Amino acid sequence: MEKLTKAEEEIMIMIWNRGACTISDLMSDMKDPKPAQTTVSSFVRILEKKGYVNHKAYGRTYEYFPIIEKKDYSKGRLGSLVSDYFEGSMNELVSFIVKENKMSLKEMQSLIDKIKADKE
Repeated sequence: MEKLTKAEEEIMIMIWNRGACTISDLMSDMKDPKPAQTTVSSFVRILEKKGYVNHKAYGRTYEYFPIIEKKDYSKGRLGSLVSDYFEGSMNELVSFIVKENKMSLKEMQSLIDKIKADKE
């Protein structure tokens, strides 16, 4: 799965949140100052070339939809984060999160319980 730029990722998140949508739909979701419609269209075409979205044509209107699930993308990004910043160790990542965010014992126990339940 090819890595996305920050701008591509922002648009992809909008597509995941919306589901099937047009460029106009994406434009309506954006805050001011909005980029040009041609810019958004270019980014969506790049996402299509990278294999993240596909489209259906309705006359001159294209409706874009995700073909990679957000969950799958998240897994890949997390894997990259762990390998790039935490020497490939999930233990190092969790330790960092606990230390930096001052995760409480109650929150940690809740997370452990959830992991145990998911494995059963």
